[in-house]
Amino acid sequence: MSDISLTFPDGSQRSVRKGITGKELAESIAKSLAKRAVAMSVDGKLADLADPIEADATVKIVSRTDPEALELIRHDAAHVMAEAVQALWPGTQVTIGPVIENGFFYDFAKAEPFHPDDLAKIEAKMHEIVGRNAPFTKEFWSRQKAKDFFKSKGELFKIELVDAIPEGEDLKIYKQGDWLDLCRGPHMTSTGQIGKAFKLTKFAGSYWRGDHTKPQLQRIYGTAWATEPELAAYLRMIEEAEKRDHRKLGREMDLFHFQEEGPGVVFWHPKGWELFQNLINYMRRRQNAAGYREVNGPQILDKSLWETSGHWETFRENMFTTVTEDERTFAIKPMNCPGHVQIFKHGLRSYRELPYRVSEFGIVHRYEPSGALHGLMRVRGFTQDDAHIFCTHEQLADECLKINDLILSIYRDFGFEEVVVKLSTRPEKRVGADALWDRAEAAMADVLKKIEAQSGGKIKTGINPGEGAFYGPKFEYVLRDAIGRDWQCGTTQVDFNLPERFGAFYIDADGEKKVPVMIHRAIFGSMERFTGILLENTAGHLPLWLAPVQAMVCTIVSDADAYAEEVLELLRLSGLRAQIDLRNEKINYKVREHSLSKTPVMLVVGKREAEERTVSVRRLGSQEQKVLPLKEVLSQLTDEAVPPDLKRAKRAIEAAA
Repeated sequence: MSDISLTFPDGSQRSVRKGITGKELAESIAKSLAKRAVAMSVDGKLADLADPIEADATVKIVSRTDPEALELIRHDAAHVMAEAVQALWPGTQVTIGPVIENGFFYDFAKAEPFHPDDLAKIEAKMHEIVGRNAPFTKEFWSRQKAKDFFKSKGELFKIELVDAIPEGEDLKIYKQGDWLDLCRGPHMTSTGQIGKAFKLTKFAGSYWRGDHTKPQLQRIYGTAWATEPELAAYLRMIEEAEKRDHRKLGREMDLFHFQEEGPGVVFWHPKGWELFQNLINYMRRRQNAAGYREVNGPQILDKSLWETSGHWETFRENMFTTVTEDERTFAIKPMNCPGHVQIFKHGLRSYRELPYRVSEFGIVHRYEPSGALHGLMRVRGFTQDDAHIFCTHEQLADECLKINDLILSIYRDFGFEEVVVKLSTRPEKRVGADALWDRAEAAMADVLKKIEAQSGGKIKTGINPGEGAFYGPKFEYVLRDAIGRDWQCGTTQVDFNLPERFGAFYIDADGEKKVPVMIHRAIFGSMERFTGILLENTAGHLPLWLAPVQAMVCTIVSDADAYAEEVLELLRLSGLRAQIDLRNEKINYKVREHSLSKTPVMLVVGKREAEERTVSVRRLGSQEQKVLPLKEVLSQLTDEAVPPDLKRAKRAIEAAA
C-alpha cells in the first residue's frame, strides 16, 4: 500500500500509510494525544476519528478542549436529547436537529404538546445517557434498508429525508448504543465526551422544512459548552439579555408597539418617534459633513426596473407587488439602489462630479415569514440609512476607506468600540460576469488589508465566503455589545454590475463614456433594528443627547407647581426635551415610575426649592441626589445634551479661532 504525506498545524510533515484512521494517527504520535482526541480535521473539514485518510492532506487531531470541538459537543448533545425524548415518550418522531449559534435544537412530531416541566425531565435523562458513555459508531446503509427501518419505527419524516439525499451520496447512520439516527456526521467518540455543561432552554413551535403549509412540529432548544464555567457565563448573559429585551423596554419606555393588523411594521409612539428622529438627525449631520447629498426616491416602481436590476430574478419572493387596473405590475421597493441609479442617470455626468454621493432615509418593505419576525430586529417595513457613491475605479479604494472611517467614528459615538470587519465574497446566486467579481473582490481584499493596517490591529477582520450580495462583494461591520453579543449592522458593497445593467455612465476626461463603480453603503443598516440594538446595549439608559425625554420635573407639593412650570419653561428654552409631573402623588411613586420609563434626569422641586430657586437632581440608576442652583443645572444639562458630533465641531471652531 502506498504512503501519503500529512502536514500538521505546526508545519511539520509525516509520511504514513494510505488509509490510516485518525485514531491510529493519534496513537502513532502520542498515547496522551490519542487519549484526548475526539475527532480530526482534514483539510479544514471535521471528520470522525474512525475515518481513513486516503490522500495527502493537512491534518489536525482535535481534542475536546479545542475550539473546533464545540460544534461536535453541541451536535452530539442534540442526538442525546433526541434519544432522551424518545425514551421518555415512545412513538415521538425525530425530524431534524442542527447545531446553531451557541447551541442546538431538534424538531419533534409528538401527539401531545410538551409541558414546561418536561425540560427538566429530558435534561435528567440526557445526563443518564451521557453517563453511559456509549460509543458513537457509523454505518453505511442502503437507501432501501434505511427506508424499511424507519418505516417500521413509524419515522415518516426520516423516510422523506432519505428520499432527499442525492443518488450516489453516502447514507450514514450513527449509533449511540441501541439508539440511532440518520446523520451526515461527524461525531465524537462517545456520548461521555459531551460532558455535563449543557442546558435545555426552551420549547417553540415550528413547521416541517420551515413551510407553514406542512405539519407543525415541536422544537426544543438547548445550549452546550466545553466547560461548566462557560455554560454558567452564557446563562448569565442570557438572563441579562432577557432583562434588556428591547420589546420589554419598548413597553416600559412607551416607545412603540406591534399588532396583528400590521404584522412586521412598527407603530411608533411619540417618545419612540422622538428617539428615531434623533438618530436620523444625527446621521443626517454626519452624512452632510462627509459630502453626501440627501435624495428621496419613489416608494413604488414598475417591475421592469426590478427586472433590469436583477431583483425580480433573485429577490422576487421577498417583494410586495400589486397589479393595477391597466395590468401593470408594480413592486414596493425592497431596496433604494435602482432609484438612486435613476437619479445619477438624470442628466449628463462628468468625471469632475465624481465621487457622486447620495443618501436617503429610504423606507423599504420586504416579505419576511411571520415566524421570523422579532420586534424591531426583524420587520417587514423599515428605514435604511442608505447611501450610494458613484466613482471611478481609481477612486474606489479611497472611497471605501473614507466610508470605513465614517462608520467607525459613528459607532464610537454610540459606545461601540469592538468592531469586526468581514469581507463577504460572491454567493452562488448572483448576477454579473466572473471577471467583474474577480475585480471587485480583489479591490475589496486590498482595502480590507489597509483597514487592518490603519487600525494598528485594533480592528479585527475576517472573510465570509459566499455571503456577498447578489450584485457584488461587501464589507460587513459587526458590533459587540455590552454583554458580549455580536450584531451585524453596517455594510459597504462594491458593485460593478448595476450601473452597467442600467446603462449608467459619465463622460471621462478623454470625452469617452465610462461606466462608474457603484458603492452601496449603510451604517446603522435598518434604523429600526439599530434602535433595538441600542436599547439592549444601554438597557434603556440612553445618553442624555439621545433620550426622547431628557428631564422630568416632579413636584413634592402643589405649592411648588408654579415654580415647576417655570423650571420646565427654562429647560425647553434651553433646547432640552423636558416634561412635567404635577400629579398629586407621593414623590417616591413618581420617581419609581419615571425610573421605569428610563428618564435620564429627574428634577424634584418642593416649597423649599421654590423659595431658594434650586432643584434636587436625581440621575437614572443612582440613589444619590444633589440640590443645586437652577442656573447651574440648566448650564450642566444644556452642555451634556449636545450631541458628540456637534461637540467636536464646536471644539474645532474654537481651536481654529
